Amino acid sequence: MELKQIKELMTAMGRLGIKKLSLKQDKVELQLEREGTEANPFDQSPSFASSAEPIKKASYDLPKSQDHQPISAGAPVSADGPGSFITSPMVGTFYMAPAPDAAPFVQIGQKVTKDTVVCIVEAMKVMNEIKAGQSGTISERLVDSESPVEFGTKLFRVTP
Repeated sequence: MELKQIKELMTAMGRLGIKKLSLKQDKVELQLEREGTEANPFDQSPSFASSAEPIKKASYDLPKSQDHQPISAGAPVSADGPGSFITSPMVGTFYMAPAPDAAPFVQIGQKVTKDTVVCIVEAMKVMNEIKAGQSGTISERLVDSESPVEFGTKLFRVTP
């Protein structure tokens, strides 16, 4: 073993925080030990709970619209009325406004085009804007804000 290799080992020990190193190679036995307060990161047991910050749940106090009768997300929706539906393209949480203190994206009676953003569905901490996908007038909102929705859940009724 050459002096250059020993110096490289010493540098690596300092960089990695290793205090003690024993090495046997052929007939050579080498023991290196560093003094100092740095601890070997491999000797420490993980302390996830003490170093991690608690997860904070976001809370949104969005105003509830008075334009409709609340219907739970799981209640069946009648397909007998006129118009078609805007449905959720994913599983997540339905929000009718971009922020808790903001106005809703759309109101009952509002005309929309296929590119109009009508709501947000939060999935895995990502806020996904949902577009109408069709032109018409919003005639009914079928899900309350902050309600869980599934793929295909009917969110709004749109009349031509």
